[in-house]
Amino acid sequence: MERQQSTGSDGRFVRRYDYDDGWVVAADLGVPDDQVDVDVVGTTAIVVVNAGGGEAEFEFELPGTAENVDTNNGVLVITEDQ
Repeated sequence: MERQQSTGSDGRFVRRYDYDDGWVVAADLGVPDDQVDVDVVGTTAIVVVNAGGGEAEFEFELPGTAENVDTNNGVLVITEDQ
């Protein structure tokens, strides 16, 4: 099953995939990994993107506690703490 939610007026999309054994949240940020900072506080992911001489911040709720937070080629992936 896939759920899609918009985060903010910039039109960014975060996709959540639910599986029998957990969930995955993914967002294509479109910037190099070294321009992304992610903090998870409880079940809230706070993402800061430093690109183009400016900084953009957005946050979204996770369906549970995060185990792993990773960026690869500009794609943010957060997985469940099982």
